[in-house]
Amino acid sequence: MSSAPQTPELLTIALARHRSGALREAEVLYRQYLASYPNDAGALQLLGVLVHQLGRSDEALELLRRAIALNPNAPEYHVNLGAILAGRQEWDPAIAAFRAAIALRPDLPEARHNLGKALKERGELDQAIASFKEAVRLRNDHADAWHNLADALQERGRLPEAIQAYERGLLGKPQNPQLLNNLGNAHRAMRQFEKAVTSYRRALALKPDLPETLNNLAVTLQDLGAFDEAIEACRRSLELRPQFAEAYFNLANILRKADRLDEAVEAYRQAIALHPDFADAHANLGTALRDQGQIDQALACFRKAMSLTDQAWPASSFVFGVWFHPDWGPEKIREAHVQWNDRYARPLAPQSVSFDIDRSPGRRLRVGYVSPDFRRHSQSQFTIPLLSQHDHSQFEVFCYSNVAVPDEVTERIRSYADGWRDIAALSDEHVAEAIHRDRIDILVDLTMHMDRNRLLTFARKPAPVQVTWLAYPGTTGLTAIDYRLSDPHLDPVGTDAFYVEKTVRLPETFWCYDPLTSEPAVNALPALSTGYVTFGCLNNFAKVTDATIELWAKVLGRVGTSRLILLAPKGSARSGVLDAFSAHGIDPSRIEFVGRQPRAAYLATYRRIDLCLDTFPYNGHTTTLDSLWMGVPPITLAGATSVSRGGLSLLSNLQLRDFVAKDASDYADTAARVCQDLIGLAPLRASLRDRMRASPLMDAPRFASNVEAAYRSTWAAWCA
Repeated sequence: MSSAPQTPELLTIALARHRSGALREAEVLYRQYLASYPNDAGALQLLGVLVHQLGRSDEALELLRRAIALNPNAPEYHVNLGAILAGRQEWDPAIAAFRAAIALRPDLPEARHNLGKALKERGELDQAIASFKEAVRLRNDHADAWHNLADALQERGRLPEAIQAYERGLLGKPQNPQLLNNLGNAHRAMRQFEKAVTSYRRALALKPDLPETLNNLAVTLQDLGAFDEAIEACRRSLELRPQFAEAYFNLANILRKADRLDEAVEAYRQAIALHPDFADAHANLGTALRDQGQIDQALACFRKAMSLTDQAWPASSFVFGVWFHPDWGPEKIREAHVQWNDRYARPLAPQSVSFDIDRSPGRRLRVGYVSPDFRRHSQSQFTIPLLSQHDHSQFEVFCYSNVAVPDEVTERIRSYADGWRDIAALSDEHVAEAIHRDRIDILVDLTMHMDRNRLLTFARKPAPVQVTWLAYPGTTGLTAIDYRLSDPHLDPVGTDAFYVEKTVRLPETFWCYDPLTSEPAVNALPALSTGYVTFGCLNNFAKVTDATIELWAKVLGRVGTSRLILLAPKGSARSGVLDAFSAHGIDPSRIEFVGRQPRAAYLATYRRIDLCLDTFPYNGHTTTLDSLWMGVPPITLAGATSVSRGGLSLLSNLQLRDFVAKDASDYADTAARVCQDLIGLAPLRASLRDRMRASPLMDAPRFASNVEAAYRSTWAAWCA
């Protein structure tokens, strides 16, 4: 019969049981030992660690503090005390414990690592980064410390360093899916989307059931335009976590970009049902509803989002959305923009503004353009004509590119700039600092309140003269933006009070257009072969209001055998249009729908259209120029707002004001009159492309000269 272990042997046996995971048995043995040796600091420390593992942190703290009182010079005791305090989120005493351990033994990597984690949790990122760096300096193969260092660097915005740290951590833990996921996040933040996808796929190969990684993969695939794969990844994420509101939100975003708006609306509503205060979901639901032509519902969603967040972009979506609403006049629109400025922009204005800049009126000026659309985008049809014709002896051109995925058009635009700055990964504050360092004289906003705008950069007043142009002929509402460019047709005398900025009218046109293609060629008037007139509208469907459909129905009623080709998203938007036309007595069989198409196919659609019908109160702008290029003039109606006079401006520059209705009652009459003279419409179609080329609408050198004269006048005013 074996004898019971002697008391000194109990500690060795207890430690062995502890290490093997037999915690209850080890606790009994530790206590038996301590009954004989109550002042053994090492045993008290070991028992403290054990009872903490059993979930009894209060008792663990008491035991560790007794151990430290008996032996204050043991650094590992302080590390264990700090770890328990950190687990209770008692950051200040935890940090003090880790620092006590480091004071006793500066070369203890685990103390440095744990200190870093506690500092990071308390929001002291710079100190946390320094502590993690010490940990990996002391132990270069400490994969967890590299991981935490990388996370802190990423949170601090030091993305290239974060990527290096993640990769170093993966040398020690190559099978760690969380490390790979976070590396993917860093690559995505750097707009390195292909590398991000590779990291996420590696993580999922190791552990396929990671809903967060699948969600991250979906968002990145969306950035790359791989919508089908992105949708599949989101749905797999939701299978694993059905209550994942963020995945529903991202699924909705992808579906919206894929023009599957009914499905997108449903997914946004799922996200909101799971997370009622999800501001971004409310705002993006508003955008999807706006794209379906449901402006009132869209504005309600934007307002809800504005009540839930201090971010400015849902409010930007709201003030952009009001331009589409037929009941919002110019005074009411201006007031909404003023309120946006007061809430979001004015608080960012510097207390005092001074620029150490040469005030010579005639010197070479540094002009900066800020845009997310220096890429394959409709805006490039206007930026290229201007930027390619700037007089670089008089103007030094800088482009601040907020482009997430550059393409061949990005490179073309870059070739026209003297200075190029990629700002997609920078905050508004950092962009403002970069502009100030570049000593920009005139800073030009090209986006206004549209998606991915940088108005909060302009709010910080980084340049002495600030101008807005191009996105749409409206107002930003920013008192920090001094001028808006317009033309005499968009803004006749007496409209200046509708804008916060001072209006500078270019002498002829707000737009100078380049189709960026010569294909397809203009064809003969379709009606001469079909025997009926085909009307068309390929504008953004958000512009198709009830008032617009009422006007169009009157046109179709007057031109009895005519048809209408209309761009509209599939689903409820199309059925709603057919119901509306039916209510006005128009047979739905006369309406044909098309969806969004690649540019070549979109332009080719005009070959089937005889005459375009413009939208109201937000006219077609780029779309109207495209239709004119294809030989198809629009019937338009000028209203009270600048966006409702786009058709008037374009047709005035082509000497085609006969296509502008005097008022709503004249709209159908105008269309019917034009259709009665198909013999006259046919040669106009054949000559319209040459007429455009000869007009101010496509005279890039003339337009650039006019814009530069406008810049000179604003600069002279500032110098004075």
